[in-house]
Amino acid sequence: MEKRNHHHRKSSWDSKMSVSTISTGPRHFRRSPSSILSSDSDIRFTRKKLTSQYRCGCCILATFLLLLLIAAAAVYIGYTYFMPEAAPEQVFRGTFRVIKGDFFTPDLTDTNTTKFKNRSRSYTERLNLLFRRSPVGHGFMGTEVLALDGTEGKDLIVHFNVHIDPTYTIVQARDVEKILAKEITLDESLFFQNLTIDASSLEVKSVDLLLDSTTTSSPSTEPQRVTQTPAPPRKCFPLQLKYCTKLPYNVTTYPNLMGHRNVIEVKDNVITFRELVDAECYRHAYDFICQILQPSCVSGEGQDEMILPCRSFCREFMAGCGARLSEKMKESLDCSQFPEYSCAAKPGCVEELQARALSPRVCDGVIDCQDLSDERSCTYCPKDYIHCGSGRSCIRESQRCDGRQDCPDGSDERACLSLTPSIETVRKVEIVTPHLTRYHSEGFVAFNEKGEIGKLCTENLNHSLPVNKTTEVLHTVASSLCKTLSYQNILSVQVEKDLESNISYVSMKDPLAPEISFVRSPCFSKQVLKVACSNLECGIQSAFGTLPKMAAHGDWPWHVALFKEDVHICDGTLISADWVITTTSCFQGQPKAEWTARFGSVRLLSTSPWEQERRIVGMVKSPVEGSTVAMVKLDQNVIYNDFVRPICLPDDSLVLQPEANLDCNTLGWARNREQLQRVQVKVTPMEKCENVSISTVNSLCTETFYGKDDCNEEEFAGSPMVCHNSNTKTWTLVGVTNWRIACSSNSVQRPRMYDKITSNINWIRETMKAAKT
Repeated sequence: MEKRNHHHRKSSWDSKMSVSTISTGPRHFRRSPSSILSSDSDIRFTRKKLTSQYRCGCCILATFLLLLLIAAAAVYIGYTYFMPEAAPEQVFRGTFRVIKGDFFTPDLTDTNTTKFKNRSRSYTERLNLLFRRSPVGHGFMGTEVLALDGTEGKDLIVHFNVHIDPTYTIVQARDVEKILAKEITLDESLFFQNLTIDASSLEVKSVDLLLDSTTTSSPSTEPQRVTQTPAPPRKCFPLQLKYCTKLPYNVTTYPNLMGHRNVIEVKDNVITFRELVDAECYRHAYDFICQILQPSCVSGEGQDEMILPCRSFCREFMAGCGARLSEKMKESLDCSQFPEYSCAAKPGCVEELQARALSPRVCDGVIDCQDLSDERSCTYCPKDYIHCGSGRSCIRESQRCDGRQDCPDGSDERACLSLTPSIETVRKVEIVTPHLTRYHSEGFVAFNEKGEIGKLCTENLNHSLPVNKTTEVLHTVASSLCKTLSYQNILSVQVEKDLESNISYVSMKDPLAPEISFVRSPCFSKQVLKVACSNLECGIQSAFGTLPKMAAHGDWPWHVALFKEDVHICDGTLISADWVITTTSCFQGQPKAEWTARFGSVRLLSTSPWEQERRIVGMVKSPVEGSTVAMVKLDQNVIYNDFVRPICLPDDSLVLQPEANLDCNTLGWARNREQLQRVQVKVTPMEKCENVSISTVNSLCTETFYGKDDCNEEEFAGSPMVCHNSNTKTWTLVGVTNWRIACSSNSVQRPRMYDKITSNINWIRETMKAAKT
């Protein structure tokens, strides 16, 4: 039996089972290379070798699959790289006026109302049915009603778009217009039953042509062309565009930024702009669009003034909606030409702070909104008061220059004498704080007394003093004023006839007194003083008193935050109106990245009325061996004010040794990169830094003043080391760090190393001088 079973056990694709006989002797198990299940029965699996016939079949199958794979790859490559680009969708803008069967009501202007949605859906269905059964039906994609307007209770104007796929048919605007005209002129219209449409009101145009035809008058600084007929002075008019009635003002002016000369021209193009609002590409698109089409207007003496949105507001709008604009419209909305001051700020700042869980910043005494809405709506700041600019303090405008210090930083009693191109220029600027929004180095001498402004009259000098003494007194006044405004020199002093009207005047009470005082007086001759100053003093802070650890506006007016593609990467220091000092390590890699410099900022996620931004257009590396200092050029000069000022460069004689006992600080950001703060540092022997990094003759080793690092603070590459000169009362830039400095382990003392500015001072001055020539 065992022989027979053994004889039949041979290789096969099938599994064979053999049953062993049971004996009383010891049980032995057979081991074989096959798979075995050991029990009372053994199950064994064996395999046959593939025959040539099977091998051939497998080869054919593999070849077929390979060819299929190659064909699929060819189709993919052909479709991806060689397929001709699909023609862009055709969009036609149309309007018609319903004169019977329907009429306009004011609530139809709001596209969010149920009434508008129901009415627009009705017209959309009518148009869709018409075009689906028309000769262009096979390429028809759909319609949409954009807006409904007209005369209340009389007629209804329907604005709509027709979308055509050019893959199936090429359609012209006149073809679409013919289809509509044929239908609305029928005695019994199938698709517009119970409606009478004015055939003469029907108009269809290509959207591309509409965008290209939009006037592109931009707020450029190019010189105006001289023409025989001068443009009429700008005037304010009542705001008539119903779409923009939600604006917080009711007067506008023409021509607007887009070149529209009246409300009729605005209405002809308003649908193009309403599409941007309906697209929801930017949260405040409605406010920005309406402020472009119907800008606010301020009355003036010679002519009225148009108030545009602020530059930061424009940049946010372009970031969200810019891709939807035509090239010509982008040229008109060049944000670099929008103003930074005396402009319309973005609305809803407080709501945004609350949405970002930053509610504690509201009413905390630090300005976080460009319109000061986070501080001016607080209980400590009554309505119609102006904010002091720092701290939780507000004053009446009549408390400015009244002889009593009411603001914590004394700003209400500064700039009581200043320079201005005209009194009208000052009156047009909304006073939000006592601080000057910009310094004027030349202009008429203007006074401010209890909130009232006027000019300095020189009439009494001609009657009471000889000519040489009059000249001496005028130079004394000019010198004192320039120094008060922190300018070092006088360029010119002259007396001119005032051409402005309705101006208040003061005159010098006693021109020969040691301390000059002023009194109100008439000025029949209208002879006023005009002064030009030069060389703004460096290293001066607008904030007086002790410097807190957390920086406030004006504490460090030369500090600069550098952004690459809108991401904060490095810091820098302002040394002139168009140059910033930083480090070359910031610019390693991505040489074509877009860099911007932000000035006057102490909180990165906030804005202020003094904040400025400039594009970086060039970078120069230091030629000094071992130095990583770099100078970056700005696209245009910053505007100096109390919150944006340059720092001083060091003299060659500056001693940077531990025994010098210099009062020095560096600036960094809180760990959440939000709040600017200072860290006191002191010069220390170079031996302490040798284990940290490779030092050079241009290196400066420092350590924190109290011997322990602050783990809540982080310094970015390009952060400055600044020291205070106790003799001149000014701050000087002495070093720049070339790497990021964070907290060390266990907060133990860790040396910091900076590149010396004294080693680069000659190169810095030569570079700035060469750029001016």
